[in-house]
Parts: sequence; structure tokens; C-alpha cells
Amino acid sequence: MQFKALVKQVPFSPYKLRPHVEGVRGKDVSYALHLLNTQAVKRVVPIRKVIQSAAANAMDRQGVDVSQLVIKEIKVDQGKIFTYFKPGSMGRAATQRKRFSHISVILEAKNKEA
Repeated sequence: MQFKALVKQVPFSPYKLRPHVEGVRGKDVSYALHLLNTQAVKRVVPIRKVIQSAAANAMDRQGVDVSQLVIKEIKVDQGKIFTYFKPGSMGRAATQRKRFSHISVILEAKNKEA
């Protein structure tokens, strides 16, 4: 059984989130949450929350314990980009881009009878 969670419009660039996601892909959920709790950057908070949300979906819908779940798929996609202008050198306008991300997680039970 697979359990999904999705969060959209996370205010961090996908280029900055992907290295943290690579570290937890394919790992147990309890290990991944512990690993993300030990990292002292604000970027891991939405990743941790979406994994916790998928684990809560598993517990609510099928009664599957967190210790029996594995991260089957986790991906970070590009969201919207806010484009705005700030003053640049010699009176020009410099384009600034604020990138957003979408994070999706699919969890799967370790044993098939769960």
C-alpha cells in the first residue's frame, strides 16, 4: 500500500532542497525524520513536515506504524517564480527571481501484508 503527501509553494529554491531530499530517499521514515531533525537549516522543515504528513496518512487510513514505512519516492519540482526588479549598477534594473518548490512523497510499507 502506498501513502502520498504533497506540499506546494514552498518558499525555497528546488536547487537548495534537492541535496537534503537525496539524503533521505529510500530510507526508513523514522531514520529520515531523525536525520532531518539533526540538520540545523530552515530548508529541512518543509521536507520533514511532508514526510510526517504522509506517515500520518498511513496511520490514519491503514493503521500502519511509522517503523514499518519506507520512503519509496520523494521529489522536489519547480514551482512558480516571482520576478521583480531591484536597482542595478549604472541606473539599470536588475532582475531578481524568487523560486518556489513543490515537494511530493510516496511512502510504502516494508512488508506487503501491512
